[in-house]
Amino acid sequence: MTSAGQLVVRATHDGEALRDIAVDLQRPSVTRLFIGQLPDVVIKTVPYLFTLCAHAQRVAAQAAVNVALGETPRTPEHAELWIETLHENLWRLLLDWPVAVGLLPAKEAFIAWRSGRNGDAVVASTAKLRDTVLKPLAETCLERLSAAGGDASHEQHALPALAPDAWLDYWQGMQAQMPAQPLPESVSAIYRARLREVDAALNALETGRPFPIASAGGAGWGVGQTLTARGVLTHAVHVEDGKVVRYRVQAPTDSLFGDARALNALLANRRFITLDQARQGLDQAILAADPCLPYVVELQDA
Repeated sequence: MTSAGQLVVRATHDGEALRDIAVDLQRPSVTRLFIGQLPDVVIKTVPYLFTLCAHAQRVAAQAAVNVALGETPRTPEHAELWIETLHENLWRLLLDWPVAVGLLPAKEAFIAWRSGRNGDAVVASTAKLRDTVLKPLAETCLERLSAAGGDASHEQHALPALAPDAWLDYWQGMQAQMPAQPLPESVSAIYRARLREVDAALNALETGRPFPIASAGGAGWGVGQTLTARGVLTHAVHVEDGKVVRYRVQAPTDSLFGDARALNALLANRRFITLDQARQGLDQAILAADPCLPYVVELQDA
């Protein structure tokens, strides 16, 4: 297991479809390190422990602590958050998705963009990458997803909404169930949503739009939420006598791979004649749900 944890996905191919899909997500208890710490120490430590989407992790922690302590929220670096979202989406769209449908990745184009993403020309370089590389590549990827089945051009995968008040009720024990994340509709809908997220992030960078961050709480209880390329990220803190007594991080991976419901939803109407097709379809569904940690697939032929 890595420091981020490990994911094992198991399934059986019955000659027509995938069945008995099971998910085993193991996460190390990193937040135990926060117990007894000063809240400011936690904020400073979070980006080092959660290196993927580190900027988002930091602002979610900051929002949770600020509202718990009744502090005025600090103004985040909105541009770096949009660039981080672009980085994660472009990584998947240019490197991982082409391979998942049998194409070559646009590795050189992505590396060139990545090396200059923090410069003044990021808007222009991103627009050029989108128009000259991503768009034609995406057309071919969508054609292959459509040919494999389960594609419908009218599908619109809704962007997740921030709901810190509902999470606060759960965090304080006023609600028994954690707020559920909506199940994904289809692989192609998620793919199209990531394309829209690239457009939205690019427009936000160009116009200076604030990054979505929300919080709820007070009197020592705090929930901070923000968006990542994978979905809603939640940090929850409880502070007593100036020290952290409870802390929780709920990442999109924890919600989408806590059980097999998301993968079952993505694979419900897919049919696979061969074991190789079944493996490719399962890999595509996992990529669509996008775990933020390594995974292993155990696929059996019935």
